[in-house]
Amino acid sequence: MTGPRDAVTSYLDALNRGDPDFIAACVTEDFWNEHTSALGSSLRGRAAYRERLPQFLGRFRGLHYDVEDLLVDGDRATVRYQMSCRWADDAGREFPVSIRGMFWFAVRAGLIEHRIDYWDGTEFTRQVSA
Repeated sequence: MTGPRDAVTSYLDALNRGDPDFIAACVTEDFWNEHTSALGSSLRGRAAYRERLPQFLGRFRGLHYDVEDLLVDGDRATVRYQMSCRWADDAGREFPVSIRGMFWFAVRAGLIEHRIDYWDGTEFTRQVSA
């Protein structure tokens, strides 16, 4: 069985690779993707998450998470990250984005069961409003 550290690093690797099927394979059927930023949109379920990934990855082009710190405690983990991408607006213009944030994860049976994403929506808006 995959431990929490391996589950989290596999999930982040999947996000960095940008493969929706690989990303969705890293989460449980009842996955809860929770966002704290008003700009984020929470959802529940692997199927709903998988369905939304192509649009998300299309807007956040070249998405990459650089891990600054990873802490594991039992079946929970936190990751301090630096996220970078080229965000595409509705007109197809791209804006470079770089934001620090933090993930909190709960892992069950080697898969991500719950993810909370903490990031600054105001900073994101500032960077894409140039």
